[in-house]
Amino acid sequence: MDLLPISDVSESAGRGRYRRDVSEQPCPASAPTLFTWEFATDPYPAYAWLREHAPVHRTTLPSGVEAWLVTRYADARQTLADNRLSKNPQRHSESAHARGKVGIPGEQRADLMTHLLNIDPPDHTRLRRLVSKAFTPRRVAAFAPRVRELTDDLIDAFAARGEADLIHEFAFPLPIYAICDLLGVPREDQDDFRDWAGTMIRHGGGPRGGVARAVKRIRAYLAELIHRKRAALGDDLISDLIRASDHGDHLTENEAAAMAFILLFAGFETTVNLIGNGLYALLRNPGQRARLQRHLEEAEEGDEGLLATGVEELLRYDGPVEMATWRFATEPVTIGGQHIAEGEPVLVVLAAADRDPERFADPDVLDLSRTDNQHLGYGHGIHYCLGAPLARLEARTALATLLRRIPDLQLAAEPDDLRWRGGLIMRGLRTLPVTWGK
Repeated sequence: MDLLPISDVSESAGRGRYRRDVSEQPCPASAPTLFTWEFATDPYPAYAWLREHAPVHRTTLPSGVEAWLVTRYADARQTLADNRLSKNPQRHSESAHARGKVGIPGEQRADLMTHLLNIDPPDHTRLRRLVSKAFTPRRVAAFAPRVRELTDDLIDAFAARGEADLIHEFAFPLPIYAICDLLGVPREDQDDFRDWAGTMIRHGGGPRGGVARAVKRIRAYLAELIHRKRAALGDDLISDLIRASDHGDHLTENEAAAMAFILLFAGFETTVNLIGNGLYALLRNPGQRARLQRHLEEAEEGDEGLLATGVEELLRYDGPVEMATWRFATEPVTIGGQHIAEGEPVLVVLAAADRDPERFADPDVLDLSRTDNQHLGYGHGIHYCLGAPLARLEARTALATLLRRIPDLQLAAEPDDLRWRGGLIMRGLRTLPVTWGK
């Protein structure tokens, strides 16, 4: 997965991710209907059916693109590490037909295609090596005080009010400001990125829609920022990319801009969803939430214990990435006994694999103390998510701080009234209204 991928917003053809009727390959009469609003609310029963009856399942996506869905854990793990599956959209057997329907709207027109989610070795190896330095445990640990400061500032803004939308006021801005700081976006420009990121999350327009316009604005800003930083390098990731390029690592300006782009916007939405989905799961599982709050009250400083295993369990139970980003067969392959032709798209359904009862005991039960938890929430193999250490830091800090400061949070809406955002790849709530002190 390399980075924390943003929603594949183009899947929705401008109307949000789901629609009422989607044609699929023939299946037994009991096969579930995918990609409806009802499916979005709780996809896990449908995925359970697919794991049992059609573990490698060909379907027509809402965009009209046909793809294979891989749903069993063992098959998913193998597929994620299979070098016969390319990340390059040009490998798609119907690439002309799928133009604008695979990937991020507008990225091709904006010369932003050469990022880690779209390339294979050796270019992938070279670019990943350059960026990996930003996400070492040491560098992420040094960033922890800033994450705590941002978290407290956001809570300060609504703590006295007795109500909040934890997506728009907490889970969304925290990772945006954090990743902007890490990359070196000046504070005075960060609200612009918050607005552009909001556009990319909210809208599902095609290349002429709001998302493509936001991408164009981002590209123009990044070109200017890279130019400014060349004249005054700082202690940030964009400056590091420039230094690497100037010292013979052959990073073109387009590659630098594409890398900064995908870090900024692929580097935040997964954390938005991890925090939002995690809080929602805790609100709906009061016993587990009470366990975590007791741990937070009793634990000594630095003892993450249940918090650490709890974040991993939230990643498994209702993780932020529903499907791994696109892969395309470079030759005929067999997955789970199913033949897949050269050029056909493959989507690994992480949400299904991480609830596979063949791998996880009681997979539909939230257990924050689960230790045998090699989930696939951040992928596997050479494309394992680079930003995972930062996302984990932000999620642990956000959950612990919020539960300590506002221990009596209550969900302020019926679960059936909540809506999930559009996009094939990601899974996240649009809103999460809560109250306290009432």
